[in-house]
Amino acid sequence: MSSLHRRLRGCATLAGLVVLAVYAWGLLHLAGAVLEAEDGGTGSAPLPPCRGSEQAFHVIDYSVSYLPLSFDCELKGGGSYPAEAIPGYVNPVALGSALAATGCAVAAAYATELRLRARAREGENP
Repeated sequence: MSSLHRRLRGCATLAGLVVLAVYAWGLLHLAGAVLEAEDGGTGSAPLPPCRGSEQAFHVIDYSVSYLPLSFDCELKGGGSYPAEAIPGYVNPVALGSALAATGCAVAAAYATELRLRARAREGENP
């Protein structure tokens, strides 16, 4: 196995681990926001994750998205706005790392293919 191939596979693995770690971190924040919104009781209106906005007193419900991660506050009469329950870096870092992992994996496969073709031209067995 060539050195380039190993480095590219290592890069893909590392980027994949970053995706998993950052996405899990975002899921923890999302789960915390959902638990806080479902808590009920005194001080539960407006929903705690939706506070901090001028529109908070018009919130009637919430919705959750898992790809990209988001917690949206639903308003009376339609419309919504994203609550700042998930750190702003989570989705961009997860996307960038996923693209890097994919790119490195494809490059590793391509490097292997080129090496095998070169060996075949030289008459060697792969």
